[in-house]
Amino acid sequence: MDLSVVIPVRDEAANVAPLVAELRAALDGLLDYEILYVDDGSEDETAAEVARLQAEAPHLRLLRHGRSCGQSAAIRSGVRAARAAWIATLDGDGQNDPADIPKLWRIGLTAPEAPSLLIAGYRESRQDSWGKRFASQIANRVRRRMLGDDTPDTGCGLKLFPRALFLDLPYFDHMHRFLPALVLREGGIVRSIRVNHRARRGGVSKYGVFDRLGVGIVDLFGVIWLRRRAARPYLLEEVLPDSKTASRSASLSVVR
Repeated sequence: MDLSVVIPVRDEAANVAPLVAELRAALDGLLDYEILYVDDGSEDETAAEVARLQAEAPHLRLLRHGRSCGQSAAIRSGVRAARAAWIATLDGDGQNDPADIPKLWRIGLTAPEAPSLLIAGYRESRQDSWGKRFASQIANRVRRRMLGDDTPDTGCGLKLFPRALFLDLPYFDHMHRFLPALVLREGGIVRSIRVNHRARRGGVSKYGVFDRLGVGIVDLFGVIWLRRRAARPYLLEEVLPDSKTASRSASLSVVR
């Protein structure tokens, strides 16, 4: 299997069928893929809608949280259950365009740094309210200045990365907002690619302006703490055993 598309959702029943149809239109015949919905404690018919569509889309899977644990927890559940080596994530509200996934996939497939590469979507023309756009601009400027991740839009749900890379990252609530900084902490590479962004089709946003800013500030200092304490082992060479010993060892140097 080439790709697992992980979609965290909560109370997005009206948006499931249109998004699955768009994903199939974008990926059928191009990739061997699966679509993995992670229902984060929905109180509407989201899970029932995904289950209904599974009859005609056998590559569609459903995971459910017993209670809402947040978007980062849902993404992590999906990545851990994924069957492919590459992961694409997108929001379940239909604002991310599935037609952009092949573009990101082609970049990841040909990049020499692919095993350590995060491709992050950049919503240059966001279709959100003025308040949301203003708050995101402030948050992105503060984050870029303090973390130096040089990523213009960490909040975009559309991303592509190797499964193994994600599972090596430290996990905490709201980590999805800091994936570029966390990947750089692991010695990885981040590339931002312009992607399409649409207005929400239906349902209600789960995030407000001020709750994002408040939680984001606390998490920002936590990520700064993590980065300052990062140590990446760098393998210099392998020491092979001589003819008198069967042991094997490696010489390591710690880069700080």
